[in-house]
Amino acid sequence: MKTPVTPSTAARATAGGVPGPRSRPAASGPGVPGGIRPGRRISRHLPLSPWLFAAPGLLVVGAFSLYPFFSTLVNAFTDRRTLVPGTFVGLDNFQELLHDEMFWIGLRNSTLYVLGVVPALVILPLLLAMLVQRQIPGITFFRSAFYTPVVASIVVVGLIWVWMLDDRGLINSLLEAVGVGKVGFLSDQWLLLMSAMTVTVWKGLGYYMIIYLAALANVPRELHEAAAVDGAGAVRRFLTVTVPAVRSTMVLVAALASVSAFKVFSEVYLMAGPSGGPAGEDTTLVMLVQRVGTGLTGRVGYASAISVVIFVVTVGLMLLVLRADRKEDA
Repeated sequence: MKTPVTPSTAARATAGGVPGPRSRPAASGPGVPGGIRPGRRISRHLPLSPWLFAAPGLLVVGAFSLYPFFSTLVNAFTDRRTLVPGTFVGLDNFQELLHDEMFWIGLRNSTLYVLGVVPALVILPLLLAMLVQRQIPGITFFRSAFYTPVVASIVVVGLIWVWMLDDRGLINSLLEAVGVGKVGFLSDQWLLLMSAMTVTVWKGLGYYMIIYLAALANVPRELHEAAAVDGAGAVRRFLTVTVPAVRSTMVLVAALASVSAFKVFSEVYLMAGPSGGPAGEDTTLVMLVQRVGTGLTGRVGYASAISVVIFVVTVGLMLLVLRADRKEDA
């Protein structure tokens, strides 16, 4: 005999944990809001997400690097001026370069600048890095002092050296005091170029010193100790242990210094003036680009052709340095 189910009986059964006759298990599934399993995450893959993050950087590179590069490359084959859109002239600008005396003067000075600056910036910062890595009293002060010119403005540095090398400057005053007489650091063609090289080397010592410090930190101390046990002196340890260990860094420094030296502008411009020294004999290629391509009547097409030559030469310098490194590895 079945017991009749009354509303009060169903309520008591439900309260006791026993489901009533009309209760149903809760529905579960992806389509039911309450059916999502605990701990499960919903992920959506957006294929354009990486490009959205990279877009600001790409826009900056495109606006300030790629567009000027291709624009200069196109203008090099035109007769464009500052206020006049140019027409295609083919290789006329490059043919004119071959007969331009100022172009050859600029190429000579830029090449001499590389030959004078790069060896000094490869060797001197390495010696300086070996000195400042020693733990001796007061070395922190010298590390800061050697790096200070790097963070200083090139304009400020150039003006300071101009005041020092001027005919009435500090250095000439000291030379006169000892009876040597004045030296035309800023009036002689070759002395002016060497003075500008000195400023470039002085300003770049601290920057390349930091690069060498990072390389020297990876040189095992055991190699120096083993060489010392074999009787090698300081010079021999430098040539047989230090130089081979940091040779790849020296190649990097040589490449960076070569490109920077060939494109020198600020040092020579500040010390020689807009005219490029006596009769323009200290003009560099970048100074020639600035002189020819600016102003209301600037020859943008011709200046762009000089810029293309600078680009080709700097790439060639880097390839020569890398090729020399590969030959030594072989």
